[in-house]
Amino acid sequence: MQITLKKYILPLAHTFTISRESRDEQDTLIVGLTLNGKTGYGEATSNPYYKITIEGMMAEIEAVRDQIEAYDFDTPENFYEHLESLNLHKFTLCALDLAANDLYGKLKDKPLYQIWDTTTDQYPITNYTIGIDTIEKMVAKLQEKPWPLYKIKLGTNEDVDIIRELRKHTDSVFRIDANTAWTAEETINNAPLLKELGVEFLEQPLKADDWEGMALVKKNSVLPVIADESCIVETDVEACGPYFHGINIKLTKCGGLTPARRMIKKGRELGLQLMVGCMTESTVGISAIAQLLPQLDYVDMDGAMLLREDIATGVTILNDGKVIFPELPGSGIQLL
Repeated sequence: MQITLKKYILPLAHTFTISRESRDEQDTLIVGLTLNGKTGYGEATSNPYYKITIEGMMAEIEAVRDQIEAYDFDTPENFYEHLESLNLHKFTLCALDLAANDLYGKLKDKPLYQIWDTTTDQYPITNYTIGIDTIEKMVAKLQEKPWPLYKIKLGTNEDVDIIRELRKHTDSVFRIDANTAWTAEETINNAPLLKELGVEFLEQPLKADDWEGMALVKKNSVLPVIADESCIVETDVEACGPYFHGINIKLTKCGGLTPARRMIKKGRELGLQLMVGCMTESTVGISAIAQLLPQLDYVDMDGAMLLREDIATGVTILNDGKVIFPELPGSGIQLL
């Protein structure tokens, strides 16, 4: 097996702002794994919140390149066990695991969702994310991209006013992501107002480790609450169970498709609502997420839609949110 590594700088269509940062571009690492004439592709983005750089991930892989390339590849699950023994960071694991899964599907000549015994007869549509901005610019983004389902990033001093104004311009469903910016009291007080304004659920309103606050929120909020920053890796699923109504799994943060599938299974056992989210990946990462769609209640896979230029083909998302799955097997990815 041969590894290829390439850094890309993905230009965003608009400045993207959440409660803790703004950016105009997204650095990303694309990993290729080639075996028997087939190449699988995986992706992981840089992230200042988690102190992840592309150079750091590339250095990690280069340090163990020989052990990876010498591995007798059979299944992604066995390969993942081998990768974990190399003590790689979860973001690095994700890029390699996505590539391994894509490769496996291409070697088997089947899309991953079929290998996992699921069908695409029914699946949730993705939201489209509106980052924090002036109200005027947020309205303009809504009008520029008519969509049936929006995720609105909040974490300002005028959050409810923002939603009240946006509601004047669309009948679409809203989801709210405060990215840990609220207090428990603020969340509980905002929830009924936001519910009246057509909000479906709240994502990670409190700090990731504010379990006492989340207990109050779950007991008193009139809207469901979905964990994000509180649910990073597999062991977090059970920890989140008593405090949230659902979990948002990020492939990049948990280490890839292989652990994400185990998190989905555990979440189902606990009766949690299941969502998979993105990290402004290109179509490489988004196409991997799409393979999980039949197993999910919600999905946030608009990363490639937020880019000014993409670097790959794969899954295509239509204007009504429906997905066209590529004929190419695996995750269906080809680099441009």
